[in-house]
Amino acid sequence: MGQYSFDVGSDDFQRIVIEGSKQAPVVVDFWAEWCGPCRMLKPILEKLADEYGGKFILAKVNTEQFPDLAGQFGVRGIPNVTAFSGGQLVDEFSGALPEAAVREFLERLIPSPAEELRLKAMELRDAGEPGKALQVLAEASKLDMGNELIRLDAAEILIEQGQNDEAKRLLDSLSPATLMEARPQQLLARLNFALAGESSGDEQTLRARIAARPDDMETRLQLANLLVAGGRPAAGMDELLEMIRLDRAWNDETARKTMLSVFSVLGGSPLVAEYRRKLASALN
Repeated sequence: MGQYSFDVGSDDFQRIVIEGSKQAPVVVDFWAEWCGPCRMLKPILEKLADEYGGKFILAKVNTEQFPDLAGQFGVRGIPNVTAFSGGQLVDEFSGALPEAAVREFLERLIPSPAEELRLKAMELRDAGEPGKALQVLAEASKLDMGNELIRLDAAEILIEQGQNDEAKRLLDSLSPATLMEARPQQLLARLNFALAGESSGDEQTLRARIAARPDDMETRLQLANLLVAGGRPAAGMDELLEMIRLDRAWNDETARKTMLSVFSVLGGSPLVAEYRRKLASALN
């Protein structure tokens, strides 16, 4: 038995396969001694487990000894190979495939070098090192220049760092199909608030203008943009609600439309439900 291959049963399946797949992908080979195709496939899987050097773990389940596991995962014929990642079953195949086909199966499962760098960059960002994260993302992009997820990650970090022009360049480079997805739409909304906030002036000056002229809608909009861009969306939405109360139709309902853009930025935040109710109340 190789360093990265294990015989697994009912007692240790949860630990080795389910929990283990949260650290590295786990490939489960359901087999039996009497099965000729199983005897052809098993050495291929064992060889590749050693060759990949820990990029995946091979867990071998003898279905004669552990029929409960085969039944749990709907195995109707053997050999059956299932792949787990992040604690979930993510892919599978049946039958004794040739080595080349097994390699293709593994390549879908195992992160590419570019993806590994992208994941490392996200760890650096979460650790408070955005500069290093951007450097690693640049390396990842060189390995896979067509990977738009890398560009999205970089754009998000750039927006957080106030490098809005560079973030806009990356977002503008995305394909039309990608731009229609939820995450890039959210980032574009964040970027628009950030760009608007850059030209709004300082909060104290804007509030002084509003105090002198409470119906100054343009200044209220500038203040709302500044607050949202500065990470205070609730305060920004309060300004927008006040604009709606003062003049709902101003500038083709800009306050309401801006409010919807804030919802896009916030995504699944509880603030969205709260301020949707407030917006409905202000409009009625």
